[in-house]
Amino acid sequence: MRHVVHDVTNAGTWACWGLVGVVWIAGAILVSRRGPAVRRRANRDLASLAGFALALIVAATPASLWRPFGAGMPWIRVVGLVVLIAATAGTVWARVALGDMWSAAAITKQRHVLRTSGPYAVTRHPIYTGILGMVVGTTLTQGLGRWIAVLAAVALVLLVKIRAEERLLGEEFPEEYERYRRQVPRLIPRPCPRRTPA
Repeated sequence: MRHVVHDVTNAGTWACWGLVGVVWIAGAILVSRRGPAVRRRANRDLASLAGFALALIVAATPASLWRPFGAGMPWIRVVGLVVLIAATAGTVWARVALGDMWSAAAITKQRHVLRTSGPYAVTRHPIYTGILGMVVGTTLTQGLGRWIAVLAAVALVLLVKIRAEERLLGEEFPEEYERYRRQVPRLIPRPCPRRTPA
């Protein structure tokens, strides 16, 4: 039974990440061909480069270094797969809802539209919420270890990116974004959404 859970959670983990990878590549190709032109760029996306470099360092370290931090009980792996599947669905939903306004860096585009409905009514950064959920799920399916370090790195990178994006959107949509910011949480959904009078 233990091997079945291990095999299923491993296959599920990489299927989820593979699905997100395919959606991202297809979306990036479509946006580059048909999306509106970039109007304003916040800055270079150094946070993503730093996070990628840190992830490579963590991946390159010997597995024996991470073994003491491991935990691979079957029920933890199953919980992780459930979290991962839910987070993957949320990430893909948010990416599709963003459409051609998506970009890896903090930018605004010609005729930029502030998305506030669908997944963007749950959190202001549902893609990042989903990615964090995916890494948490992966941490549980893969036995903790090095994934704890990856989770810390991803969280740090996303917080840096969020600050840049929020600064840019606040400048681009000063009143609308401030109202949106007050109504919708940044990253962690509220159990009961706050309603404010229009």
